[in-house]
Amino acid sequence: MLVVSRKKGEAIIINDDIEIIVSEIKGSQVKLGVQTSKKNKVYRKELYLKIKQANESSVNFDPSDLGDLKVKMEKTDGRNKTREVNDW
Repeated sequence: MLVVSRKKGEAIIINDDIEIIVSEIKGSQVKLGVQTSKKNKVYRKELYLKIKQANESSVNFDPSDLGDLKVKMEKTDGRNKTREVNDW
């Protein structure tokens, strides 16, 4: 881990396209500004970890749930299992 001391208004640069600026210091709280292109996603760590956990849990599913989903969809979409198609 790189540890850098900065004062208010000073910044660090990461990979030529990310600038982190110390914008305010009040007691034990430091406010940082992040300037980067829109292609880089910037999240607070606690939010990033929640997103990561949600993404990981969405791929861990029980395949047997798909059968239940098919039945529920058939009940709610108003169509029968077999449909006739009119060829005009």
